[in-house]
Amino acid sequence: MDAPLNDKKIAFLATDGVEQIELTRPWKDLQGAGATLHLISLEQGEIKAFHHLDKAHNFPVDKVVSEVNANDYDALVLPGGVANPDTLRQNGDAVSFVKHFFNSNKPVAAICHAPWLLVEAGVIKDRTLTSFPSLKTDIQNAGGKWVDEEVCYHDGLITSRTPQDLDAFCARIIEVLSQI
Repeated sequence: MDAPLNDKKIAFLATDGVEQIELTRPWKDLQGAGATLHLISLEQGEIKAFHHLDKAHNFPVDKVVSEVNANDYDALVLPGGVANPDTLRQNGDAVSFVKHFFNSNKPVAAICHAPWLLVEAGVIKDRTLTSFPSLKTDIQNAGGKWVDEEVCYHDGLITSRTPQDLDAFCARIIEVLSQI
């Protein structure tokens, strides 16, 4: 029997400061479902993950965001952490990469603080989403509707609040990607 995502190519966009479990758990689940995955970052080499505020493991970067084409991917996953999306939202190539997925109506999954990047990209107006609770005001100010739910799906956007929501988050990503 084929894996449900054996024909899907998924981009993970992250940089130093990514919350490790929000990178590794969706990666493991999507890889287990048969998807081809690429870790995309701002520079070649490795990114440094964190477990909350403690340094964790390094992960090898597959591609640099300034050199990739969003047309080559079926979906985008944005792990959280505080520093990760804050750094990414200051990079024009990263913001453009995110916008392209929305402009192409491709699924995007974001957890924890990752919606900061969506705010910067200007893609959440009139969308319902969730995030780490401290982003509520930012999301509302950007025209989005914030909800306190373990996973929220609205118009191609899958969002979750914290690592405690990873079971629901990963299951919803696989469900959505299985239908495209």
